[in-house]
Amino acid sequence: MTIDRKTYDVGYASGVFDMFHVGHLNLLRRARHRCHHLVVGVASDEYVELLKGRPPVVPCDERIDIISALGIVDEVVIDRSEDKKMVWEQRPFDVIFKGDDWQGTPKGYRLERSMGEIGVDVVYYPYTRQTSSTILRAHLTGAELEGQL
Repeated sequence: MTIDRKTYDVGYASGVFDMFHVGHLNLLRRARHRCHHLVVGVASDEYVELLKGRPPVVPCDERIDIISALGIVDEVVIDRSEDKKMVWEQRPFDVIFKGDDWQGTPKGYRLERSMGEIGVDVVYYPYTRQTSSTILRAHLTGAELEGQL
């Protein structure tokens, strides 16, 4: 984990980016300030279903269009695995940016260990707790159920 304000050549931020919201934007804005070239990995529909146990609300090609349209993003790739070495082999990067909800967790430790093996730093940014795709999905599901009663 890196705690200084180092600027990197190529940075990588990955996510599902389902129902794009301000938390996603916050992470990408912060990442943009720390690298010259920002690559964003958008999780494939199959990976999302494996990860979350359900398909995304917004299909992968549409999520890629949304992320690609952001002026702060230089390049978009499809992310197909929790193993970030796989995407690094496809598109090398110097640092990976993650929300701090990963920090201090088993998956965060695995990420730090794995990235450390290939010389990639891990930088955490504050997770936007008041807004998440999970919260939005729950709200929309509840709203749909209320409308049907």
